[in-house]
Amino acid sequence: MALVSVQRTVEFTLYYRGDLKSNGKPADKHAIRREFHLQLRDLWAHLPLSVFADKLLRLPPPNDLGILREHHGYTFAPLVCQSLGLVAELRIRLLWPAAPGAIITSGGDIDNRLKTLLDALKYPSEATALPPDAIPAENEDPFYCLLEDDSLVTRLSVETDRLLVPVATPAEVVLFIHVRTKQLKVMWGTIGLA
Repeated sequence: MALVSVQRTVEFTLYYRGDLKSNGKPADKHAIRREFHLQLRDLWAHLPLSVFADKLLRLPPPNDLGILREHHGYTFAPLVCQSLGLVAELRIRLLWPAAPGAIITSGGDIDNRLKTLLDALKYPSEATALPPDAIPAENEDPFYCLLEDDSLVTRLSVETDRLLVPVATPAEVVLFIHVRTKQLKVMWGTIGLA
């Protein structure tokens, strides 16, 4: 008898237009994180996540499935987290105000820009990951983010192309981030999550 591993998925696309700086500071990353928070908050209002919101969006007592993380006055809700057995694949389309390939030589290298982006997609667990004066806005409780940790990204692809509209700064980009989550382990409380 063979064991069968079932992988369930959820797919969606996040959008961002704004500055994506090489080696972004905590304030830069948090500004991007706030843009994604609004989209992820809306995602939690739709199936299949809406079915699990009451169960997962609460602080867990021991041995519970809650995903909320309290940190520096915020309550974060990372969708892709170990407790749910989820990982993510990211396919990024990055539009940039220069010729394709120039992102490597003009205004900062792509790997440091991607580090800024990945840091903005994850729950800021380190003490220095948030700006010192950051406080949650009225609509930021909980504060939705994509990743508990960027180690949960199992596949990452990036395609760059020219952005054909005027930009306010040389660091301005348009991003389409196609997210595909995979549930690697199914638990009683998460059956049907994907």
